[in-house]
Amino acid sequence: MQCSKCSKEAITFIRYNGTYLCKEHFNEFVEKRAKKEIRKQGLPKGIIAVALSGGKDSIVASYLLWKIIHKQKERELHAITVDEGIKGYRDKTIKIAKKFCSEHDIEHHTISFKNEFGFSLDEISRMRGELAECTYCGVFRRYCLNKVAMEINAKALALGHNLDDVSQTILMNFIRNDLERMARMAPHKKIQPGLIPRILPLRSIPEKETTLYAFLKGFEISEDECPYAIRAMRGLYRQMIEKLEEAHPGTRHSILQSYLELEDCLSKKFQPAKLKPCKICNQPSSMSTCMACQLKEKLMK
Repeated sequence: MQCSKCSKEAITFIRYNGTYLCKEHFNEFVEKRAKKEIRKQGLPKGIIAVALSGGKDSIVASYLLWKIIHKQKERELHAITVDEGIKGYRDKTIKIAKKFCSEHDIEHHTISFKNEFGFSLDEISRMRGELAECTYCGVFRRYCLNKVAMEINAKALALGHNLDDVSQTILMNFIRNDLERMARMAPHKKIQPGLIPRILPLRSIPEKETTLYAFLKGFEISEDECPYAIRAMRGLYRQMIEKLEEAHPGTRHSILQSYLELEDCLSKKFQPAKLKPCKICNQPSSMSTCMACQLKEKLMK
């Protein structure tokens, strides 16, 4: 099939807009949307940190930011990799992340659950009790990313969340009637003391497109899924949205657009929580003891 924009052979069909694209126009399609998101969300001057796991989304997000930043004098890109301690999984992706940063001259920082909390996620899995691994991992990862971003004086922290991830999160919050959590979703417009604002360069790009982009660029990536994801509730929402998208192309974009229409109303109704330093670790928290320290204390018992 011929590309809808030129006479070259198409490599993919974009169902939600009905276009066939060749390699060059597909790459342009991805990059144009990422740049639009970055402009819309804002890219402050100074150090920009990116959460780099070594998976396809974080590699693509890092590369697209690098393309924009690496020739600029007023900005500098750093990568942060969190080592949760998942044997046979994270050790592989850390090597990929290090190689990518070396090839693109990006300063790379690593932080581990073991060093910060005294337990790897594998160890937590064996003693977690009623809470799933993802509960610990989500809280600890956010803590680690913010801590390193603060230490390097980053002005923003980019995450590799794609359209699938974002639409799943929106749907989860709607179904759980957790609109306050939805009001706090990244990208963050208001800067909270001690909390590095997040940006999402891939917010409008579907997961399959980030995968194809990574393949066409020849990036070494890991497509392995976290072995603990099987117990995550997110998988159910992923399946729901995939079925809806198959039957009604554009569903993910509609979910995101619905959220964007409500975003201002949500931010007015739910003001940002008043943060104060955690009495144990000094990281910002709405409680006297942050959730990371609470979970750590639970493990210690």
